[in-house]
Amino acid sequence: MCGIAGIINKNNNRVQNQKIESMNDSVYHRGPDGEGYYFGENFAFAHRRLSIIDLSNAGQQPMSYLDKYYITYNGEIFNYKEIKKELIDLGYKFKTKTDTEVIIASYDKWGPDCVNHFNGMWAFSIFDKEQNILFCSRDRFGIKPFYFTETEHEFLFGSEIKQLLPFLKKKLANKKILIDYLMAGFEDHTNETFFQNILKLEQSHSLTYDLNKHRYTIDRYYTLKKNPKIENLSENIIKNEYSKCFEEAIKLRLRADVRVGTCLSGGLDSSSIASSAAKIYNQKNKDNFSAIHAKSGEKKTDESYYAKLVADKSNIDLFNVKATSQFLDKNLELLIRAMEEPFGSLSCLMQLMVMQKAKNLKIKVLMDGQGGDESLLGYERYLISVLIESRWKDKLKAFKLVKKNSILKSKDIISYYLYFRWAFIRIFFLKVRSRFIKKKYRKILNYKLIRKNAQNFSNIFKLQRSEISKVQLPHLLKYSDKLSMYHSVESRLPFLDYKLVEFSLSLNYKIKIRNGWSKYILRKSFENTLGPTIAWRKNKIGFEPPSNLWFKNLEKSSNFLNTIKQSKILKKITSIEKINNLNDSSKWRLYNIAVWENTFNVEIH
Repeated sequence: MCGIAGIINKNNNRVQNQKIESMNDSVYHRGPDGEGYYFGENFAFAHRRLSIIDLSNAGQQPMSYLDKYYITYNGEIFNYKEIKKELIDLGYKFKTKTDTEVIIASYDKWGPDCVNHFNGMWAFSIFDKEQNILFCSRDRFGIKPFYFTETEHEFLFGSEIKQLLPFLKKKLANKKILIDYLMAGFEDHTNETFFQNILKLEQSHSLTYDLNKHRYTIDRYYTLKKNPKIENLSENIIKNEYSKCFEEAIKLRLRADVRVGTCLSGGLDSSSIASSAAKIYNQKNKDNFSAIHAKSGEKKTDESYYAKLVADKSNIDLFNVKATSQFLDKNLELLIRAMEEPFGSLSCLMQLMVMQKAKNLKIKVLMDGQGGDESLLGYERYLISVLIESRWKDKLKAFKLVKKNSILKSKDIISYYLYFRWAFIRIFFLKVRSRFIKKKYRKILNYKLIRKNAQNFSNIFKLQRSEISKVQLPHLLKYSDKLSMYHSVESRLPFLDYKLVEFSLSLNYKIKIRNGWSKYILRKSFENTLGPTIAWRKNKIGFEPPSNLWFKNLEKSSNFLNTIKQSKILKKITSIEKINNLNDSSKWRLYNIAVWENTFNVEIH
């Protein structure tokens, strides 16, 4: 896990040392264990190292192989040992114990198709001397970031936006993304960022840059598909197969030459990861597996009781951090700087606290539960898809089943059903809610994506694929990467093992939602391990701070309204005088944009 950077000079001159070094220095936090550079004729690579596998100097990057390839790479290929063995059998030789060298050797053997052999998370660029190209790739789900931009004379890429900003003539706000965020809460639903002219290489895509012609192409190498053979398997077979896939995902993500731990909220996803990882880890190590829990400052969102239950049952050393208003006051601007773009809510502060604790405990690798809800229909709103996808004669029966154990009330179920069944209803409510946006800017809202997302609720597979690739998961992965790497911690996500995701999405929805229970197959798989108190919990919280209290205190401060009213960006696109009619989430977005504007000196045209 590291930070990467690259500059290509379109005029074919050598890249200046100061430029690439400045890019690298700006992401020191991503790799405090070392740095390295490689200069080609008209390009340069930079790398910041966070040592996780093969801690020796042999793991330094940029790394070369056969004097034909050079790589700068961020991430982990968890199945690198299996690939390495396959390549050794084919005659390849290795000088290091790193997964980095396995990537380059794989590229030599399979070319761009090498990425389809990888199980992991990655963002890398390989210089291919013979073809004089850069082959760049981002993992299947976009766990690791890859930003890029072009100027008149340069093409640049990096792990963070701040590496690219100094090369832009002006830091301009992307009005389309701002409007999507303000009106619909969307953040990472396209390849664009909140900064104009700074793009993301999308998940499951590779970019090939021709260093002779100075042109690049972007190609998709992976698409989520269903395996029809899995859908109709019996419950016992599914349970056994799911358990095997899950355990394998955990085993692979325990591979490290440093201390590994996990986040533990006390919810189903994190508890499943913690108990499985502890079982494997404790058998091989003298010390117990470690977990970090973020304790909320209010009773209704406090899950510490459940976290302790899991820790005691699984012989886990549990460490707690507690959310306080003082932490908010001290770290809010830091959080916005770390995130680089406006984001959803103050709950991100809980993740920041957990990562800070991990760093203090010298836990360099921390597992987390992102991806479980999206792959197993874990959010309450997914229950409505059961009603929609059911045949009409089964709708009453389905409604009763959903209602039976769901935390949703009858009126909520009906409301959700209407809300997502007809796309125009969602769009109508957005139009009503968006009256504080000036009329000419309302027109650029991405209604097409909103309509498509609403229509996807009538097809569960399409819905899950959309949630994973567009609407829900991408911004959660951005939070995970930025907040962990800010404290030099690698975040690993077992639920996003691509084999586990493929298996989960191929299951019939009736094994994912049954009798009103979401994530039914996961509950069944862990009911004996975790016990019924955890496995069959109804309330879903996660690392949730006392957001309402925090926001009310923030809103009361004199700086809150002044910051919003002084924002040049908000003056341009909104009617600030209507702010009192907005709900808390809309007010937070306005404030977030205003602070982001000041933090990064963003302008708007």
